[in-house]
Amino acid sequence: MMLQIRDLRVRYGSVEVLKGVDLDVGEGSLVTVVGANGAGKTTLLRTISGLVRASQGTVRFEGRDITNGRTDHIVRMGIVQVPEGRMALAKLSVLENLLAAAAIRRDRDNVPADIEAVMTRFPILRERSRQLAGTLSGGQQQMLVIARALMARPRLLLLDEPSLGLAPVIADQVFEIIGEIRRQGVTILLVEQNAHRAMAMSDFTYVLELGRIAFAGPSAELKDDPRLAASYLGG
Repeated sequence: MMLQIRDLRVRYGSVEVLKGVDLDVGEGSLVTVVGANGAGKTTLLRTISGLVRASQGTVRFEGRDITNGRTDHIVRMGIVQVPEGRMALAKLSVLENLLAAAAIRRDRDNVPADIEAVMTRFPILRERSRQLAGTLSGGQQQMLVIARALMARPRLLLLDEPSLGLAPVIADQVFEIIGEIRRQGVTILLVEQNAHRAMAMSDFTYVLELGRIAFAGPSAELKDDPRLAASYLGG
């Protein structure tokens, strides 16, 4: 199992946000986490990344305990997060954003080839390579932060609400890109507010409700569960 989480608990002061979460992500899979706002989805990803400290439980990556590890060490191990809200480096150009992500890499000789690869995958970034990231549209910024994450050569990609705030046609493009990344062998843990779309493209789904896993199962089966449909899918 690439990622294994057991009894994960996180507190913000006196408030327990995650309440004993268990979650597995197999190598090569696409696993999605859905749930209402405030369920703890972003906290879950930030805890995996080392940005938030766990109060209890374990996070293991390929058998190694990375609970409360340093974020830079976790990134070097191959876990890279694309945060909610895009967070492009607004005052840097598109190209500078991509180069910044490659700064942690030891294989500097391969960086130009990877820049070319992401520019080919995202043609709009080639067109705007010298433009400041902060002047891009929301959809273009989302493509930039995904491309930036790929420059770190992730083995496990954490995506937090990648379609949030995007026009439907742009969201479709983002989902197509996610599918392509998965097909190229990158394991993905996807937090997504569009539960229908996320479950349609994923292998396994966890439903997070007030810090606990309320449902879990193969996506193809879970999407037809009447309890889930009533609560999360508008059924």
